[in-house]
Amino acid sequence: MSSRLFSHSFLRLALIAIVVAWLAACRPAQTKSPTATAPAPELPAPAAQTSESCRACHAEAFAAWSGTDHHLANRRVDLSLDSDAFIPARDASDAGARFHVECSGRHPQMLDTSSTATPGASPVVIEMILGNLPARQMLASTTGGRWQAVDLAWDPNKKEWFNVFPDEHRKPGEWGHWTGRGMNWNSNCAHCHMTGFEKGYRPESDCYSSTWIEQGVGCIQCHGPQPANHATVRPDANAATGADPVSALRASRQQAMQTCAPCHARNELLTPPSAAKPGSLYADHHRITLPTDPAVYYPDGKQRDEVFNYGSVLLSRMGHAGVTCLDCHDPHTSKTILPVANNALCMQCHATGGTLKAPVINPTAHSRHAEGSTGNQCVQCHMPVTNYIVRSPRHDHGWTRPDPLLTRELGIPNACSTCHADKPVDWAVEAAARWYGDKPDSRQRTRTRAIAAAQAGAPDAAPALLTLLKTEDVPAWRATLLELASRYAESEPAVVPAARAALTDTDPLVRAAAVRALSGHPEAASWLRPSLADPVRLVRLDAAWALPADVASGSSLETELRNYLAIAADQPLGQLRLGQYHANRGDFPAAEAAVRKAVKWEPLSAAPLENLALVQQAADHLDAAADSFFQAGKLAPKDASLMLRAGLAYAQTGRLPEAEYALREAVARDPSDHRTRYNLALLLAQAERLPEAVTLIQETERLAPTVADYPYARATLHLRLGQPLAADAALARALAIDPSHPGARALAAQRSRK
Repeated sequence: MSSRLFSHSFLRLALIAIVVAWLAACRPAQTKSPTATAPAPELPAPAAQTSESCRACHAEAFAAWSGTDHHLANRRVDLSLDSDAFIPARDASDAGARFHVECSGRHPQMLDTSSTATPGASPVVIEMILGNLPARQMLASTTGGRWQAVDLAWDPNKKEWFNVFPDEHRKPGEWGHWTGRGMNWNSNCAHCHMTGFEKGYRPESDCYSSTWIEQGVGCIQCHGPQPANHATVRPDANAATGADPVSALRASRQQAMQTCAPCHARNELLTPPSAAKPGSLYADHHRITLPTDPAVYYPDGKQRDEVFNYGSVLLSRMGHAGVTCLDCHDPHTSKTILPVANNALCMQCHATGGTLKAPVINPTAHSRHAEGSTGNQCVQCHMPVTNYIVRSPRHDHGWTRPDPLLTRELGIPNACSTCHADKPVDWAVEAAARWYGDKPDSRQRTRTRAIAAAQAGAPDAAPALLTLLKTEDVPAWRATLLELASRYAESEPAVVPAARAALTDTDPLVRAAAVRALSGHPEAASWLRPSLADPVRLVRLDAAWALPADVASGSSLETELRNYLAIAADQPLGQLRLGQYHANRGDFPAAEAAVRKAVKWEPLSAAPLENLALVQQAADHLDAAADSFFQAGKLAPKDASLMLRAGLAYAQTGRLPEAEYALREAVARDPSDHRTRYNLALLLAQAERLPEAVTLIQETERLAPTVADYPYARATLHLRLGQPLAADAALARALAIDPSHPGARALAAQRSRK
């Protein structure tokens, strides 16, 4: 069973964020043996330790944190703060979302009254609130210990309700509907909005028994639990020995960065959230989302979908040079440590170069905009803002260069055109060329074009990616280039040597990308076995996935793999991944049971049904597979490939009427696909409907005039119809296209003997 069995790849992002920490000093690409990074020391916590426990000794820090978005990331409903949203009772609506809101007794209630709401449904009780500014999402208590994030949110500044997904028109039964698993707080939100959160999912009952230390992001979440006697320890207590009793609590810059990372990047969890202690090696617990997916990042690394910043830092020159969160942000208030409007924040490094040897910049000369103007602000050009959930502006933390030429070529936004929206992009291209000459025609532009070509599936993209890989010094970009190049492994021989070399890269992201690139190769076992013992969990898990036969039953690696699979067992994607795990080991009944659960949980999506069909096909249950492909095709009315696969599966089982219907539907969905027409023609020929088959193949020849198979097939049909002259003409056409075509040569030889 191929590791590419499912369209929902196990490597795909789950929901929130992932990161790895390798913000070391600038260096060229290396291939030294990997080493592990020591996590921050772990300390036992008293059972009831909360942020309030820290207040007496750390009053200043506590006061700075109080009232921040971290503090208020999750909280109980408080009518002294939230009454405006629910009192007086009224109907609230925006962009298709409509609820009746009111407060009866202690807790507010919301009743879905939208056009897609379930008739006769009862109001849901709102017990908690997710987030603070600029939006507060209401958490509805539902069955099975679940809290669901309602899509109609409250804007406390504007005092109005608004739909956080106004353009999506989500329906009941869809994963992303407010009642669905995509909006389930226990699974998707709580581990980044709570302190000491344990999901407590019970798969046997599909219920939750979630627990936490406190709501919001408190002291322990970032500093870790403190020893029980921490409050009684004085720095001078061990003066005689020179020991510092609190030294174990201090984190390095990189450990602090990795503490922020889990909730400030887009990731897939490799371990339960509570397993990642403050300062833990990030790649031991998370998988970063890279610019391999054009829906998430633009090809130059700019944020497109919500990426939560840390991935952008990893891709940036500044992040690679060693810039961390705390260089710009106060850890307790989250505010910037210096003003942004006058460039003071940026100039703390760029005025003199500083310890990180940053380029020295004069903002006015560099920006060509007057001091004090918007265009003179560093962040306007290098940290452009994108709005998420409609009203949440996020600065891009990739510190990328605005390049109007790439806007014209590839549609990538640039800050010049954002500010000068009244000007055409050609105006910005000309201005940038006049001001900066050839400077923008840099490695960034070359890399962007190569990645854009690969994202678009250009057949000749691999050589450029591999050339860039040889000299790329930013690990996250090395991993991106290799990941994209691996898609061309079958057609580009240089991919495999490049991936083998990357198996010993110093960075776990790159090593993991190399493991995935080689996972389907016949020699994968001998190349990847050392990766099963890699010091970083991310790499070990990818190797274990690639080599299921090498993971011993009862081994620590099997335990890691099973624990990883359990993390998302409450989500359709997790069940699809579990199904693939069982299928890779030949346990098709267990695989089908898992995938059926995903189908049940996401009934309006084609992907689970497609995956069910693949499992059934692998188990040789062809009739069932054909039906599953067909049902998946009905759920995806624009997808011709699902109907094609249904038609081929029906034909394989002898169900010719169903096969014809499915193939005709596939042709209607994609009239340009000549292979589908050809398969339909063969089916009609099998049913002795030869004239119809000839007509279809003639249409196919017009769509693909350089494919010799089609006139050759038509020649055989003409002979079956007793039309030798037409057959000879078709045969001549086939040989004109491909003189070496074996079938056409054999038929021509046979005809010449008559």
